[in-house]
Amino acid sequence: MLAFTAAIEALRLANAVLGREAYSWRIVTANGKPVLASCGIPVAPDRSVSEERLVPHSQRADMIVVCSGWYVENAFDKTVAGWLRQSRNSGIEIAGLCTGAFILGDAGLLSNRRCTIHWEHSPMLREMFPTAIVGGNLMESDGDVHTCAGGTASFDMMLHFVGERFGRKVALAIGEQAIIGRQRDPSERQRSHRRTLGSLNPLVIAAVEFMEDNIIEQVKISAVAEHINLSRRQMERVFAREIATSPARLYLELRLDHARLMVLQSSMPIVDIAIGCGFVSASHFSKCFRLFHGASPQSLREQRQRSVFVPALKSQSEERNSVAGPSFILH
Repeated sequence: MLAFTAAIEALRLANAVLGREAYSWRIVTANGKPVLASCGIPVAPDRSVSEERLVPHSQRADMIVVCSGWYVENAFDKTVAGWLRQSRNSGIEIAGLCTGAFILGDAGLLSNRRCTIHWEHSPMLREMFPTAIVGGNLMESDGDVHTCAGGTASFDMMLHFVGERFGRKVALAIGEQAIIGRQRDPSERQRSHRRTLGSLNPLVIAAVEFMEDNIIEQVKISAVAEHINLSRRQMERVFAREIATSPARLYLELRLDHARLMVLQSSMPIVDIAIGCGFVSASHFSKCFRLFHGASPQSLREQRQRSVFVPALKSQSEERNSVAGPSFILH
């Protein structure tokens, strides 16, 4: 719902800032029936995909924006895929919000194209659509196909489109209306290591990003050092001083975190996940996984939590007294 409404609100505010209806939109679902958002709020469509295909050419949309959430694999639909391919071939631009990238991939629109998705789903997108060029930026545009990470990045994507059409001043005015600090550039990375690991040396950040970009094609630590123009010993000293760990240890943790997402979000055999994360054997992988995550890959999969879970936060929340949630009254 956040990704969906953020995109629409950016366009609504664009109309308000411009003082005219520069943008309009309609909601389409596969079968024309309401869709229940993950927060439990139903979203009522204007029409079905079949009805949308009958719209006269003069009334067709300039862009189709596909939005989906958890369990996106259950939303694959041949009719939708065919409509998206036909629309793109007719010159209509296609965009994907959050896991909407999976729907685009299922329609064959990501083959050999740069794309992005929420970092939590990146491992599975790469696995399911190996010809897609998956990056870690907030947004990617490759020709007439656009993708973004979802969440508030949907707002940034629409601001980018508005800015291209009406200029930066309009985009800034929309940001002021929405009380956002700044418009983020599409090339910004989703996960900031300055936030997650502290205030770091730029060389450390570059090294960690290089490791993240080479999870599947595991590289040697010496190659990481070469990438940031340091010797291996120099890089190890910088890591020890800045984040109190070694490059090899951090690289292992990144691979294990990548593996955890694949365990939770797929039914791939554990041995295939091990190989895909650079481990030479399933037994070595399982041992490292258990030591790092506190559970075996199979037992974690049986719990089947579909989203990120931070164990350290659970104990904190359990210490607090349970309180009633807020009530929302809409007028």
